[in-house]
Amino acid sequence: MNYTTDWEEIGLSNDFIFGKVMSDPELCKELLERILPGIEIDHIEYPELQKPIKEDVDARSVRLDVYVKDGKNTVYDIEMQTVNTRELPKRSRYYQGMIDLQLIDTGQSYKKLNQSYIIFICLEDIFGKSRHIYTFENTCQEDPEVKLQDGAVKIFLNTESNRDDVSLELRAFLDYVGGKKPEDEYVQKLEKAVKKAKRNRKWRHEYMTLLMRDQENQEIGEERGRREGRLEGMREGRLEGQLEGELRKLVSQIRKKQLRGYQKEQIADLLEEDIQTVEKIIRMISAHPEEDDQGICQLLMESEKTDV
Repeated sequence: MNYTTDWEEIGLSNDFIFGKVMSDPELCKELLERILPGIEIDHIEYPELQKPIKEDVDARSVRLDVYVKDGKNTVYDIEMQTVNTRELPKRSRYYQGMIDLQLIDTGQSYKKLNQSYIIFICLEDIFGKSRHIYTFENTCQEDPEVKLQDGAVKIFLNTESNRDDVSLELRAFLDYVGGKKPEDEYVQKLEKAVKKAKRNRKWRHEYMTLLMRDQENQEIGEERGRREGRLEGMREGRLEGQLEGELRKLVSQIRKKQLRGYQKEQIADLLEEDIQTVEKIIRMISAHPEEDDQGICQLLMESEKTDV
């Protein structure tokens, strides 16, 4: 999520605020009709806002900003994207697959897969062609007139373009997301909705809670990165004394939790370690019951050097 610590500074381009504002079905409906002018939407249904999707323990989880259906069961996922992560095309593919898994149950016909639109609203032109909108559907390379007709459409909107390639209504919305305030009735309604959302104390608390959680996850990731870097240093013969102390501590923690009856998955979760590392240490402890923590540590370090 694109969070800043200052609640007062955030606007519609913040995905948290965007999700809250789009919880108004009339605002969401009008936005979709501006993006897809040829489609008439009878009404909006909310299966779940900020919908989390995770099919199994090994799958990477997805949290959708706005996930809605219309009266014809067409599914729309709208994502606010302020930073070009260089991976949005692949991310749109992953989102499509995860959404499809939610739409049909085992044994059901593929014909039951709904028409779907995945829409990214970007503050940068990720394709570099200065367009406001890039729409993708699967077509035949040998004959572009032949459509796959799989019901999946991906749209990337860009706030930076100066082209006259979209309706005035859609351009007004994109200009507003990009920091401008055009004279547009819908934009004025969005502005009011943003201000109202920021006065909601419950949402502010939710935002700050998510912010702290994301910061904690980032710190955990950075610490794991540093740990992996130190491990690589050990393999190259550097920082051995420092690494040995950390590894001995980890061995001790794992041994104690084993004695208390914890399973390896629980230990990995409690210590915020990857399961492979925990499994390797547990195997080494089991194979050498006569060794203390220092001895296990030495064996592990020797095995790391041997594996290089």
